[in-house]
Amino acid sequence: QVQLVESGGGLVQAGGSLRLSCAASSRTFTSYAMGWFRQTPGKERDFVAAISRSGRITRYADSVKGRFTISRDNAKNTLYLQMTSLKAEDTAVYYCAGTDRQLGPVLSRSGYDYWGQGTQVTVSS
Repeated sequence: QVQLVESGGGLVQAGGSLRLSCAASSRTFTSYAMGWFRQTPGKERDFVAAISRSGRITRYADSVKGRFTISRDNAKNTLYLQMTSLKAEDTAVYYCAGTDRQLGPVLSRSGYDYWGQGTQVTVSS
């Protein structure tokens, strides 16, 4: 089992950047494929980005491709989401997620077993 804690959210102007972090409690962090999702009030939690256990394979939602970068530092048990060229429509609560059921990136919400508490990102236009 792993506990996940996100940080790094906040208020930023459109066109700006933010880096989210997700600290994992498990010393077997490399056993988990990881992902980022986001959710706005009244809507489904949507896929943003995912990364394989090794970090070599990544996948992105079309809406963030070319602007967001997912990465992981397995030595620090930490997942990152670098967000650039932020838009007002990126405003959401961002969640990190983990699963030990897959080796590669997982794009579906149901594929994850462990979730963080979320961090708010607000982009002002």
